[in-house]
Amino acid sequence: MDGQSSLEVAMQLIMYGGEAKSCALEAITAAKKQEFNEATEKLSQAQAALLEAHHAQMDMLTREARGEKNEINLFMIHGQDHLMTSIAFVDLAKEIVALYQKIEK
Repeated sequence: MDGQSSLEVAMQLIMYGGEAKSCALEAITAAKKQEFNEATEKLSQAQAALLEAHHAQMDMLTREARGEKNEINLFMIHGQDHLMTSIAFVDLAKEIVALYQKIEK
């Protein structure tokens, strides 16, 4: 990811954050149907998407730490916001899936 523009990083944050949130929602839907293997797989996919977003974010932070200036614009603000919301959503989805599993037992 070295050498990417701030816009490219922002778009990755938005894309991977959105993927994580979608997978987390699919995990909740699967858990409602007692399809816990599917729910677990979707949560794993959500975590993988968050990891990709984290890599993009860390690349940007590393460049900033080296003294390179990153462009801060509405896309970057939206990307960071989208990522943080997705992280919270995935965390809550894990808890909801666990609750459905507990209820099922």
